[in-house]
Amino acid sequence: MKLTRLLLVLSAGSFMLVSGSCNGEKSVSDGAVEKAEKLVAQMTLEEKIGQMSQLDLGYFRDQEQLKQAVRDGRCGSLLNFLGTEQVNELQRIAVEESRLGIPLIIGRDVIHGYRTIFPIPLGMAASWNPEAVRQAFRISAIEASSHGIRWTFAPMIDITWDPRWGRIAEGCGEDPFLASTLAAAMVKGIQGDSLDDPTSLAACAKHYVGYGFAEAGRDYNTTWIPEPLLRNAVLKPFHAAKEAGAQTFMSAFNDLNGVPTSGNEFTLKKILREEWGFDGFVVSDWASVTEMVNHGFAEDEKHAAEIAIRAGVEMEMATTSYYDNIKALLDDKKITMEQIDDAVMNILKVKYRLGLFDNPYADPEAEKKILDPAFLEHARSVARQSAVLLKNENAALPLDADKISSVAVIGPLADAPRDQLGTWCFDGRGENSVTPLKAVRDLMGEKRVNYVQALPYSRDRNKAGFAAAVAAARRSDAILFFGGEEWILSGEGQSRGEIDMPGAQSELLEALAATGKPVILVVMAGRPLAIGRELELSDAVLYAWHAGTMAGPAITDLLFGKESPSGKLPVTFVKGAGQIPFYYYRNNTGRPATDASWTPFDSIPTVNPQSSLGYRSFHLDYGFTPLLPFGYGLSYTTFDYSDLTLSSQVMKMDRTLTVRAKVTNSGEMDADEIVQFYVRDRVGSITRPIKELKGYKRLRINRGETADVEFTLTASDLAFFNGHKTVTEPGLFDVWIGPNSEEGLHDDFILE
Repeated sequence: MKLTRLLLVLSAGSFMLVSGSCNGEKSVSDGAVEKAEKLVAQMTLEEKIGQMSQLDLGYFRDQEQLKQAVRDGRCGSLLNFLGTEQVNELQRIAVEESRLGIPLIIGRDVIHGYRTIFPIPLGMAASWNPEAVRQAFRISAIEASSHGIRWTFAPMIDITWDPRWGRIAEGCGEDPFLASTLAAAMVKGIQGDSLDDPTSLAACAKHYVGYGFAEAGRDYNTTWIPEPLLRNAVLKPFHAAKEAGAQTFMSAFNDLNGVPTSGNEFTLKKILREEWGFDGFVVSDWASVTEMVNHGFAEDEKHAAEIAIRAGVEMEMATTSYYDNIKALLDDKKITMEQIDDAVMNILKVKYRLGLFDNPYADPEAEKKILDPAFLEHARSVARQSAVLLKNENAALPLDADKISSVAVIGPLADAPRDQLGTWCFDGRGENSVTPLKAVRDLMGEKRVNYVQALPYSRDRNKAGFAAAVAAARRSDAILFFGGEEWILSGEGQSRGEIDMPGAQSELLEALAATGKPVILVVMAGRPLAIGRELELSDAVLYAWHAGTMAGPAITDLLFGKESPSGKLPVTFVKGAGQIPFYYYRNNTGRPATDASWTPFDSIPTVNPQSSLGYRSFHLDYGFTPLLPFGYGLSYTTFDYSDLTLSSQVMKMDRTLTVRAKVTNSGEMDADEIVQFYVRDRVGSITRPIKELKGYKRLRINRGETADVEFTLTASDLAFFNGHKTVTEPGLFDVWIGPNSEEGLHDDFILE
């Protein structure tokens, strides 16, 4: 069943995959503010503190203690508690047996799927397809809500430049424009067309803010981000999430410029509340309130609670510093009742908007839609669009299943059902995964597939299986090597110092390449790996990320030419960890490197007078270019860019500028191309990036056809924060339309 058919057969209420947006005005239930005000006026202090407390299931000794806590109004939210029958019983107790009948809000991490698992968010970002991403998160919400979950801690929209950081897997990459468009799509998918629809979940924009800039990529580490960088890059996806109607924000673990983000009045009050007008509520990350003691910013948990409440963290996750200390803080006049009332108001408003007061219960019939065939088909489609073709020498791909006698399927991730689901995947099950091995066998038949795992897991260094793998390769027409990282090597707390292919995978790839058979490398990983050597050893390389439940069929569709790869990199690929950070929109230096200024490492003279080898900005061993640039991705066809035109060479501040080009599919296969639009501000009151993404379009172009593409610029698109204020400055600007951040047609214009 296709997804479009599903729209017709699902009920108009609970399971509609809506296409509409979820903005703040449409989402707010009539009278939510007034109802919340009236309810707050009736609450005791203990009940207010309860609403500000979110407790994990592990906090309670047994079910009876949990039920009594709900009766007493001890907690306003539960974390990691799910199941239709269980949730409905607790909601019944909350509504019927607590004094004021305030329903719970049940939270769960649903990061890239619930039971139908989609590619990791970094993989989905490689699709550059906000609509496909929106539908993926809508499906996730439909499945999760069937088990009583009405709040998810997603989207994770931290900008990062460091692939060593394990949580790069959960975000959308390095670019603020791409991340912003996807952040909005994710929020709209999670929350749906109407918040009070039973399948709507409250979205939570996280981690606010700067978490992705952890020093050296070490998780939870300190972050130092100048305000221009904070506003011009890091904050942009969060603002997009707020504008899309996100009902909650999560304060992060890190300290930002010396002030922990869970106690940071500048980001939580000044920016989020005063400048942006956010009117949902802020929840702390797990224990991030009490961790301010470890940061050395709070004397003890009581002091930490005071700081967080004053900064604007309305709900504490997991720890109990609010519950234990709010009464004393009020008595000591460290906080005010007005602050408590405001916090509870914001929480109750979201509960009213979600319709929890009218219907807190999950429909027992709803879980029948979990793993619906249409959901799995969409997961397959998104996984196809997320894969990025990095190399295809001598047209090694696509393979023709009708013309080859057999293929060798080799590697630790060819048949690893849990690993392909990726990190931060609580509810996905390996038993539902369709692996690449299974999908290739389904296509070619078991007898034509010579499978040798060779390495049981990605970090394995035991070469005992190499001989069998080489033998299988020699009796096959082509080699499909599935390598990369196990899921446990990326995600929270999973930072790496080196980002090479782990274990003995490179040595195995070298042994396979020595057979002379075509080697197709499929990388399944949670981060961009430094795969320069592996690129050299392979005839073709497909970067598939951790692609989810339907990874196998999606990858097989691409390897055998059912569809052309169309993904583009959402993050720069570096040559090695020593090149980090490397991101495309970096500022220029006073001495930018060129080909003429760089001497290759092996060509440096051994006897040499004192010399700087060019007096330019580069690494002696890495040079000045990345392994692969942001926006890069190949296809089975070729696309030619031509006829770049500007509507004018001069743009007035109160007018727009239209930039047009033609893109022709000059190859032999119908395919998608992601056309990218970049701008450079030549001179600014602070130094400006060498390029900035300002638009993109994913186009289906049939072979032999030409598509006209255009992008429109306004003065606000060119604005930036210069350290004092947000400005749009007149002057000369460059524009490019092209297939990635390093190639494209170029022109310039003057802004007056």
